[in-house]
Amino acid sequence: MSTATSSGPSSRVVRKPAFLRSKLGGLPRPFWALWTGTLVNRLGGVVVPFTGVYLTQERGLSVTAAGLVMGVYGVGSLVSQILAGVLTDRVGRRATLAGGMLATAAALLALGYSTSMPAILASMAVLGVVTDVYRPASNAMVADLVDPEERPRAYGLLFWGINVGYALGMTAGGWLAERGFTWLFWIDAVSSVLFAVLVWRAVPETRPAGREAASGGFGEVLRDRLMVAFTLVVLGDALMYMQTVSMLPVAITRVAGLTPGQLGVAMALNGVLIVVVQPLVSDWLGRRDPARTFAVGLAVMGLGFAMTAFVTSTFWLAVTIVVWTAGEIVTAGIAGSIVATLAPPHLRGRYSGLFGFAWSAAMVLAPALGGPLLEVGPEALWFTIGGIGLVSAAGMLALGPAIRRR
Repeated sequence: MSTATSSGPSSRVVRKPAFLRSKLGGLPRPFWALWTGTLVNRLGGVVVPFTGVYLTQERGLSVTAAGLVMGVYGVGSLVSQILAGVLTDRVGRRATLAGGMLATAAALLALGYSTSMPAILASMAVLGVVTDVYRPASNAMVADLVDPEERPRAYGLLFWGINVGYALGMTAGGWLAERGFTWLFWIDAVSSVLFAVLVWRAVPETRPAGREAASGGFGEVLRDRLMVAFTLVVLGDALMYMQTVSMLPVAITRVAGLTPGQLGVAMALNGVLIVVVQPLVSDWLGRRDPARTFAVGLAVMGLGFAMTAFVTSTFWLAVTIVVWTAGEIVTAGIAGSIVATLAPPHLRGRYSGLFGFAWSAAMVLAPALGGPLLEVGPEALWFTIGGIGLVSAAGMLALGPAIRRR
């Protein structure tokens, strides 16, 4: 006689995953080593935000000379993404990331102890080249380590870690700068070394092996019209976001009449919302269609920046920040996963390098575009930026079918 085991609805026990596991679980251990290293690096990333203050107050440079030095840094960052993309595919993800971080530590200390203009220029040029070498390598590592369906969540969590580290690092950096800029350079250098050591010891090399790994080049990437078109969309995204560190402070304090303190209080909302909301929604966003999701995020960002034209109080500035931050949260983990989808495994470094190049280019183009527009008036600036968001969203929707086929 056999014994039947009931399998009806009343006898089933459905175990739902714990809340934290649904948000943070299911990702491989090497990813968390990379995430931890990124957090440490951002916690210690206190030099670049205070470079202008350091050059003018500690080294006595004029504002014009300091601008020249920062321009050299910007040119170096443009070179870095292309160089890092090649190294990531040719030499390896782990070696490129660790080597870039060690070179960053050396460049930081060289800058901190440079006293002449030629030495400062040389140090800043090298720093611009090496400080973001880790980005294409990191993006390629995530694509190699994480299953496609989990990539939006993984990239979103990296974005979250970067913002947590940046917020805490900026707070500590301001306090340390008052006690001596040398502290900034040493802490930033040590955090870079820790990132390199952690990745070298805890993250395996993920570059595809074999002859295919050494084949191809940037010409192959540029012949991928879908990737080039997506890079232009990303450039629109970056041009919007870079206004937050270029023209937004000027427009709000000089045109809208708010004080720097009011601006700082409102801008703190951006970091708070990202830290609180990003890990809660990244898994849900990762299950949506990436092209449509990215387009929605771009459109929301564009709306938020367009609304800035009407800001006359801290409250309304906070409202606009909430809107464009919501768009930023939506787009955060999607772009990297789209790049990973478009890129052949042996070219992921170069594809990530082209993606990073769009952001480096925006660092240079955003103030060049925003400054003249703000001279015309806040409406000219913010309606143009909002228009860029809408055009980018439309472009993303147009690319959606091709991305889905890929």
